Amino acid sequence: MSSRLIAALSGNLQELMAAELKAARHAVTTGVRDATDGLKGELRSQITGAGLGARLANTWRGEVYPKGRESLGAAGLVYSRAPVVVAAHDEGALIRSKNGFWLSIPLPAAGTGPRGKRITPGLWERMRGQRLRFVYRAGKPSLLVEDNQRARAGKRGGFTTASASAQQSGKGLVSVPIFLLVPQAQLKKKFDINSAVQRWESQLIQNVISNWPDE
Repeated sequence: MSSRLIAALSGNLQELMAAELKAARHAVTTGVRDATDGLKGELRSQITGAGLGARLANTWRGEVYPKGRESLGAAGLVYSRAPVVVAAHDEGALIRSKNGFWLSIPLPAAGTGPRGKRITPGLWERMRGQRLRFVYRAGKPSLLVEDNQRARAGKRGGFTTASASAQQSGKGLVSVPIFLLVPQAQLKKKFDINSAVQRWESQLIQNVISNWPDE
């Protein structure tokens, strides 16, 4: 005769059922939390694996409800705090300029903004205190270039603003492309959010079972 049946015949059925209910609530809630954390982790890994950095990856957050207690009706929510950016890379969106003119794509010479902020032509000009020059190229992406540059000598390489005397003579001066200008850009699909969701949904039952206490 099983221990559960003995307990029931001994008049402890109410205690037995209460213990079983507590175990079920714990198993369901823990299983949901494991699936929520697993999905969040996989989605973050998709972003870092695509080379888009930890900052965007960490916009994925996970919550388990109801908060602060275990429940048979526990539910998990995984969401991004940057949904527009994430959706664009998940769907492979076509990006156009807001004002209908150009999209500016920073080239290596553009560098980065303060605290890793995305560099734009306006921000670049404010930081450098000089204007970029527009170069139209028929049949090719246009450019914003920095004039009056000279190549650096030595291992450091790159370019630096020429001295006043060099600018006056014009000797050795070059214009360095800083931004590429295009009318639109097609983002490649870099994530597969739906497949990750389906994987962790199918794993949920096994998660609950694995968190059920042994008899």
